[in-house]
Amino acid sequence: MSISSRFCRIGFIVLLMGFAVAGANAGEVELISPWQASAMYTEKKAVIVDVREDSEWNEGHIPGAIHIPLGQLNERLPELKLYKDSTVITQCKSGGRSAKALDILKSAGFSKVYSMEGGIMAWDEAGLKTK
Repeated sequence: MSISSRFCRIGFIVLLMGFAVAGANAGEVELISPWQASAMYTEKKAVIVDVREDSEWNEGHIPGAIHIPLGQLNERLPELKLYKDSTVITQCKSGGRSAKALDILKSAGFSKVYSMEGGIMAWDEAGLKTK
């Protein structure tokens, strides 16, 4: 990839992140792309909570993500207390369960929560690293 192509890609990602942050401030945007999630996570501006089942997690996951299956999320909320005022990105296989996790976290008082659009499938399609 040429330097100019890389620069354009980075600029595009920064632009998208700006829209996401502006929307988050207004309480409008709840979805985040895998590229946005990756950038925020890499820069330590967010944590990722993977709500897939153990067998799915074992097949591959985002390195460093917090694994709490959706069915256990309510009872394991105290484990996430440290992140209540941080940006939390929920993630599953394709986006359905992570949207439910987003609702659970918002109901529990988490204010900056996003659901990763397309889940781990979109993450993989974007060529982002899994373990």
